[in-house]
Formats: sequence, structure tokens, C-alpha cells
Amino acid sequence: MTFEFHEGERAVQARAGEAAIALRNASVITDTVIAGARPFIEKQVMVATATRNHRGQLWASMLFGQPGFLRSPEGRSIDISASLAQRQTDNPFWQGLNLGTQAGLLFIELSTRRRYRVNGHVEHLDDWQIRVAIDEAYPNCPKYIQRRHPHAPAGDAMPAEAGPVRRGQALDEASAALISAADTLFIASGAPAGSLDASHRGGPTGFIERLDARRLRVPDYAGNSLYNTLGNLALDPACGLVVPHFATGRLLHLTGRARLLWDQADPQGLTGGTGRFWEFEIEEWLLREQAMALSWEFLDASPFNPKVST
Repeated sequence: MTFEFHEGERAVQARAGEAAIALRNASVITDTVIAGARPFIEKQVMVATATRNHRGQLWASMLFGQPGFLRSPEGRSIDISASLAQRQTDNPFWQGLNLGTQAGLLFIELSTRRRYRVNGHVEHLDDWQIRVAIDEAYPNCPKYIQRRHPHAPAGDAMPAEAGPVRRGQALDEASAALISAADTLFIASGAPAGSLDASHRGGPTGFIERLDARRLRVPDYAGNSLYNTLGNLALDPACGLVVPHFATGRLLHLTGRARLLWDQADPQGLTGGTGRFWEFEIEEWLLREQAMALSWEFLDASPFNPKVST
């Protein structure tokens, strides 16, 4: 497989002065899951996702299950075991999912800071499982991941019952408080007519800044120089976020549009020296109670988080 960056990625890489680094790092991108990553995928209890619904909105979400519910037996596809009874009807992942639709998957093990990304399209969907054919697969760096250890509930299966759901366009008190307490988010993005990406963002508690009830600002730290997410946003600002609240099991999903801000004044060091932020304008949000069928033990914050001055 010969991988080529699209024009949005190339433009952002060039402006950041990291095009040569990106080209070197692209050597890890292939169209199969490498043999060493397949056991890693199979032991995961969580995957972050990116999908587009029938209205064209991008949504980020998370799926949970017992080890083995995610598999890549031959490395050319990802099998997700989920019966109809296990599919939470309030989860945006299942809305608008059909044969041929694009899906981004991020397998992330918070306790070890390991992650592996797969972009592909749905090639099989029935009452028991979904199969995503792989277009691109590659490991990601461990930066900015806060270590947490998951504890599954007792019993053979994780509960799938949907809890209460609240929706809105402007943030209310509960959704705003969840954002202010967050140290982790996942973002869904995609280039026009291209693959969807599910990507992780982390930082110190409160790294997501609420500008007002409809706008957020997130610092963009130094990473692997590929700029997949920002490259997508350069061509198509539509994106989705999911912000987990690990203490309560709630998930806040937001869909809207983002714009990248370069060369910003940053006296507090919020960006870790890049001077880059992206602003997110909320189109719609939904807050799902009891969405994570896991409890989480916080271990430690990422040593790469910027030291923010007050």
C-alpha cells in the first residue's frame, strides 16, 4: 500500500513546518492490522468511533464490551460483536449505519497509554455483528492520555439498557459542568468523500474551555505530525466530539463545526508552545446517563500535559 496525504493534511503539515516529519511517520500506515496489534485489539473493552448519520452530521461515540467483542482475525477487517439487544438505541454510532458507510475506530487502552487507529467502511451488518473493512490502520503515540484502569461490572455481560438522555443546542448547567471537569475527549472528523477518523485529545483537567453556551476552545498540542484531524477540518469543518465523565459513566456527545486558529497569544502556555487552538461551534448535543458500563480507577495524568501558568 502506498499512502498519500490529502490536500488538507498536506496544507496543515506545511504550515506547521512538519511536512518532512509527517512523510517519515506515514511509513507506519498500512491497509491491514499488523500481527502484533491483533491481540491488543481483542483484549480491549472499549473503542472510540466516528460515524456520519443520515442527516450528514458527524458524531463521535464509544462502544463497550467484554474482551473479545472486538476482533481482527486476519487483519483485513474489524469484527464488532453486538447483538440487537446490546445496541443502545440512544448511541449515535448505530444511527445511519449501513453497508458501505464510513467508520473510524480508535482502540485505546487507557491503563497502558496504547492506541491503534483504523479507518474503513462497513462491509457486513447483521443482527449479531458489524464488520468494518480496513482502508487505513496505524499505531498512534501515547501522548496526553490520562491513565485509568477499567473495572467491568459483575456478571457475564455488560448491561446494555439505555439510561435517561438529555438533548439541547446550547449547553445547560450539567453539560457545561461535565466539560469543565474533563481531561479527555474523542473527536470524529473526515475529509470530503474520504475516510472518517476517530482521534483522542487529552490534557489537564479543564483543558476544554467553554467560551459561551454554544462555543468551546481546545488547545492543539504537538503530536505525531500527521495532522489527520486538523487536515480533515481544513477541508470540512464538520466534526463531532464525545466527552466521557469517568466518575459517573455519562457520555456527552456534541456535533457541530470547528475552525483552526494559528499563531495565537498564549501567555499561560495552554497549547504547550504550539500557539494553536481550535474552536468548536455546537450544533446539537446529547447527554447519555449510564452510557459507560464500566467504572474507572484514575492512575495518573500524562507527563506530556503542558504545565499551565495561572
